[in-house]
Amino acid sequence: MQIKAVIFDLDGTITRPYFDFDNIREEMGLERNSGPILETMRKMKPSELIEAEKILYYHELKAVQESELNDFARETLSRLHSEGIKVGILTRNTKENAYAISQKHDLKFDAVVGREDGPVKPDSFGVIYLCNHFGIEPCEALMVGDYLFDLICAKSAGTKAVLLKNNEKVNDFVHEADYCIERIDRIFDIIENENSFMDEGKLK
Repeated sequence: MQIKAVIFDLDGTITRPYFDFDNIREEMGLERNSGPILETMRKMKPSELIEAEKILYYHELKAVQESELNDFARETLSRLHSEGIKVGILTRNTKENAYAISQKHDLKFDAVVGREDGPVKPDSFGVIYLCNHFGIEPCEALMVGDYLFDLICAKSAGTKAVLLKNNEKVNDFVHEADYCIERIDRIFDIIENENSFMDEGKLK
């Protein structure tokens, strides 16, 4: 088997890091270190949740409008398509915002899983869903992201976890990654390595 799909996180991976989650928490009346926002919102009272959703929607819309691509993101997706490798997007953002990013920057995503589709990262749901959609086994995919949740969901699904080191905070969870890269286009070295390993396995 060879790598047939690459699943990417969206914010901070395809696009440059943008969100200041600590400030978003403060606007919602939460402590800066109160934990993941989506999980915290599930525990809110209905009246609190309505206001929190408005705040989150505002920041997510602004992030789309002001989004910039990470270096080599466009070239990487283009090359993947040219080599017949599927491109999936797995985000804790909404599917609508993911497609808005693709439209703004003229990118092609073969499939997108957003938070409205099922359990969000770090749950393995999204990786498994995309692999099923592409008709492949999890071991035939890579998951690329810039945060711990990306790595956890990949490994729990049986997919290789690739960490994009785009900030100093990633050093806290680099040990969870199967591979680390500092440029998104370095995934082609990983694909070559994985394919070689699989080919060697066939010969044994």
